[in-house]
Amino acid sequence: MNPSDYDLDHREAPLDMDAATFAEVGHQLVDDIAGLLASTRERPLSQGRSTQDVRQALNAARPLPAAGQDAATTLREATDLLLENSIFNGHPRFFGYITGSPAPIGMLGDLLAAAINPNMGAWALSPMASEMEAQAVRWIAELTGYPEGAGGLLVSGGNVANMVAFWAARAAKAGPDMREAGVARDASGQGGQMRLYAGTGTHTWIQKATDLSGLGTDAVRWIDVDDQGRLDLVQLRERIEEDRTSGDRPFMVVGTGGSVSTGVVDPLSELRVICDDYDLWFHVDGAYGAFGAAAPNAPDELQHLGLADSVALDPHKWLYTPLEAGCALVRDPNALLGAFSYRPEYYNFGEEVTNYFEHGIQNSRGFRALKVWLQLRHVGRDAYARMIAEDIELARRFFGIADAHDELEAFTHGLSITTYRFVPMDLQARVHEDIVDRYLSDLNRSIQATMEGEGRAFVSNAMFGDRYTLRMCITNFRTGQADIEELADITVELGERLDTSMRPEEIGRIPLSGVAPG
Repeated sequence: MNPSDYDLDHREAPLDMDAATFAEVGHQLVDDIAGLLASTRERPLSQGRSTQDVRQALNAARPLPAAGQDAATTLREATDLLLENSIFNGHPRFFGYITGSPAPIGMLGDLLAAAINPNMGAWALSPMASEMEAQAVRWIAELTGYPEGAGGLLVSGGNVANMVAFWAARAAKAGPDMREAGVARDASGQGGQMRLYAGTGTHTWIQKATDLSGLGTDAVRWIDVDDQGRLDLVQLRERIEEDRTSGDRPFMVVGTGGSVSTGVVDPLSELRVICDDYDLWFHVDGAYGAFGAAAPNAPDELQHLGLADSVALDPHKWLYTPLEAGCALVRDPNALLGAFSYRPEYYNFGEEVTNYFEHGIQNSRGFRALKVWLQLRHVGRDAYARMIAEDIELARRFFGIADAHDELEAFTHGLSITTYRFVPMDLQARVHEDIVDRYLSDLNRSIQATMEGEGRAFVSNAMFGDRYTLRMCITNFRTGQADIEELADITVELGERLDTSMRPEEIGRIPLSGVAPG
């Protein structure tokens, strides 16, 4: 088209929608979502579709159409595609990974946030939204026992929340010239490698952080864990002493506030003492477990979260917030300014308010805080404490079910995570044999895959040495006693079925009477 062909006096934008049409298609979408909520328990977790099936349903290879279609048809198409080709983590028997069941008011919060569409980088562009984020952060700190006056912000998830804390620690401990000179030198222009310390089970965010920051992954000193999965304090002190003696610069210790594998909590109070002894930044990765501090049946060590210089938490895990929603908390709000604030001249927004572009890595930021604020305001502290406590109790009960079952072996229970595996009765006395142990790992791996494909329940896995175990995690306010009992039944049913076809001849079968077949 030529410039003269544009009728800018009577412009019609295809993306625009009049209020009546918006209401019509919006009401239909809300009705469809309400139908999903009403049918969640009855519908399968997934349809078990292959990659090819999903791409074929989408017609993935088609080019961008030159002309569009009406809004109602487009939303209907998207709704049908998603309802028929998704894994529903809001299902009461979704026990895999750690994704909370999304709260309905949080869903509506995302719609309202998109309608207002504030840019959460600067207070002047999002006055009420910025204050709501600040209040949500304060409420999260209060819920988890973090000190009054702490700072923080909402981010996309645990990876970024942990990295925000990492960058705050690096800025606080690297020396005043770090921004100009980089991390390779201290204030005198000399110095060894900056070092941070974490248990061997720490999430991979720490490799990303050290890699992207220029420290390199070799900067991480991996500390062994004990037989319960907790960081070895003696070895930690030894490694810090060794690095200081060699001229390296220890600056940070990472503790775990509920590991994603087994729910273990490190000895946080003792880690605080070590960090004070060596003037190190103490960070807790509580992306999963930190919210457990609100529950009366959580490990006592979680009550020491407030001792940390920073904590990472994920509302989209144990606050049941729709994705995405992570949170970084710091005891000293100025630590974030020290890491992220540059204040270009054209950012003239005043000093008396919080401008979140100075507290994290983003300038333009979405209003993810609204859904968190709505949920906390909707149910309050007491209801959250009860729901989280019930998740923990359900996982504890499942451990008891597995431990008492003739064909299930329970391994661990921590927070709302239980690990277990299926063991045929005639092999229980032979689990010490390498060939049997390897077969049991293969068998349980197949149980997990088949369970996922059939859509009746969903679990993930955890490794104990070479042993492959099934891992169930409950961050779901819809899960109840019947669901954990059904998970045990499904596991045994699949285990017995698969064992019939999978067992190698060299292992053989022994009748339960103990008499070998003739």
